[in-house]
Amino acid sequence: MTQVTDHGGGVRSIRVPIPDNPLGHTLVYLVATDAGPVLVDTGWDDPASWDTLTRGITACGTSVEEIHGVVITHHHPDHHGLSGRVREASGAWIAMHAADTAIVRRTRENRPERWFAYMAAKLEASGAPEEHIAPLRETDRPSRRPGTLPGFSPALPDREIVPGELLPLPGRRLRAIWTPGHTPGHVCLHLEEAHPARLPGNGRLFSGDHLLPRITPHIGLYEDPDTHGRPPTANGIESLGEIADPLGDYLDSLERVGRLAPAEVLPAHQHVFTDAPSRVTELLAHHEERLDGLLTLLSTPLTPWQLAERMEWNRPWAEIPYGSRNIAVSEAEAHIRRLVKLGRAEAVPGSDPVTYAAV
Repeated sequence: MTQVTDHGGGVRSIRVPIPDNPLGHTLVYLVATDAGPVLVDTGWDDPASWDTLTRGITACGTSVEEIHGVVITHHHPDHHGLSGRVREASGAWIAMHAADTAIVRRTRENRPERWFAYMAAKLEASGAPEEHIAPLRETDRPSRRPGTLPGFSPALPDREIVPGELLPLPGRRLRAIWTPGHTPGHVCLHLEEAHPARLPGNGRLFSGDHLLPRITPHIGLYEDPDTHGRPPTANGIESLGEIADPLGDYLDSLERVGRLAPAEVLPAHQHVFTDAPSRVTELLAHHEERLDGLLTLLSTPLTPWQLAERMEWNRPWAEIPYGSRNIAVSEAEAHIRRLVKLGRAEAVPGSDPVTYAAV
């Protein structure tokens, strides 16, 4: 059953399901403008998700054919997956931050086999066991892999979201705020209008995955594989000036959102909430506590894989699915990078695969 919520002031949300995912659904927002309805995100590219989205748009009093534009908070398939179908049905434009558009372009321009080779090399560099890597090497038998990447041909956006600027939405004031960390081009969208229920605070914030009421967003590593498909960090963190620090970016942008103090946050998952500064404080404290805990683990040199095995997750490591383990290792490496940037950890010279130790 399609679930649509009216948030007042010409803003509604549609719960679009994510198949076989504990998140359950993406909150796709429909914003009324003088030029026609605009979507903030679109949901996963799946027949049931498409049906739910189109029924939800109809329940909002319009149709998918009338969609004027699509604003994407970030490129992940549960947000950007249905953008192409919306554009095909309506002629709507699609807007995304340039950093995430670059990822979409790389994905479209490279065959899946290249990405699997890159993932295998990345996991090898992290110290993953061969039995975990082996399925990714079977490029001639992709169906045997324990998990494939969705959306190898995501829709290429045709407009750029420029941080700090108002989006061209007639009759609305929606300003883009660059909030990297979850992805390099993640944006939050600040609706600079009085809250319809007159809640105290500074407008409303479409927060994507940057700020969620009860979930700590994953911190993503997105690096361009070189012509040989090798990850740029295969030999460890050697040049700090050239290494991305997505966790540091995330924490910085969290603080900026906290200072904004919106009256209400409209996230892409779970539910709408207030008191963004308190939630920001909780997330900052969580990451500081996690970094301190990782320093204790790094009293013995560990690879990123070994660190991920020892980190605290929402379930024991043995119960974490294959694809989620890859995400966990990426999260571990993001935290290692933050510790190295802060001078609290360093790569062990000569280790192969590279290990890291607390300083």
